Amino acid sequence: MNRASLDKRPDEVATMFDDVAPKYDVVNDVLSMGQTRRWRKVVVEAVAARPGQRVLDLAAGTGTSSEPYADAGIDVVACDFSLGMLKVGKRRRPDINFVAGDATNLPFADNSFDASTISFGLRNVNEPKKALAEMLRVTKPGGKLVIAEFSQPVVPLWRTMYTEYLMRALPAIAVKVASNPDAYVYLAESIRAWPDQDNLAAWLQESGWEGVTYRNLTGGIVAIHRATKPLDSTPDGAASAIAAHKGPVAKLRRNITR
Repeated sequence: MNRASLDKRPDEVATMFDDVAPKYDVVNDVLSMGQTRRWRKVVVEAVAARPGQRVLDLAAGTGTSSEPYADAGIDVVACDFSLGMLKVGKRRRPDINFVAGDATNLPFADNSFDASTISFGLRNVNEPKKALAEMLRVTKPGGKLVIAEFSQPVVPLWRTMYTEYLMRALPAIAVKVASNPDAYVYLAESIRAWPDQDNLAAWLQESGWEGVTYRNLTGGIVAIHRATKPLDSTPDGAASAIAAHKGPVAKLRRNITR
C-alpha cells in the first residue's frame, strides 16, 4: 500500500480529526496500551528545551504534547490543522498558544523557533517532505528537529504480530471506545503505509537537515528522529548540506543511534 491509496484530501483528514477530538487522548492511551505517554516523554527529553526558548509543536492536536513545555515555563506554540482539536485543547489549557496552521505552509516567519517537533502527525500531512522543509525554514540555524512517528518493528516476528494488531485488533477496539471508528481504520492504514526508519532519515537529509539520527522505541513500533538545522541556513548553504549526503541510506546507518 502507498500513501496515495489512502485517498483522503487534507480537508477530509481535518474533519476526521475534528470528529475524534473529544476522546482522542483517552482513545490513544487505550490503543497504545499506555505507551503514548512514555513515547511523548522521550520526545520532550530529546528536544531538551530551556526556559527562554521557543518551541514549535506541530500537529499538536489537543496540546497534550505541548503541556510539558508550558509547565516548564517554555514558550510553546501548539499548531494543528484541526480546529476541533485546537478548541478542545484551548478549553483545557488556555495558557498555551494554540495556532491553526497548515504544516506545508506554516504561518510563521523564518528562523522563529529554537526547536521544532512533531509527534505522530507527519504521516497525516499530504506532502510530508514539504512539511520537513517548512520546519527547516521556521527553525533557527543550529536549532533542533525532533520527530516521533510510528515506524517498522525491527524483529520480523514482532513486525508480523504488530501488523495483525493494526489491521485486526485496533479497529475492533476502536469500535468500542472511539466516537468515529472509521478514523482509526484510516490511521492504522496510514501507519502501515508509512516509510521505515531509514527512509524517513533520508527524507530529512534531502530536506536540508543535518546530523540525522534515530532511536527505536518499543522494538521499532515508534522511532524518534533527531536532526539539526545547519548554521549556514542560506539557500546555498542548504544546497551544500544536501549535496554532502551522497550514497544509499545504508551509509547513514553508521551515524544512527538505535
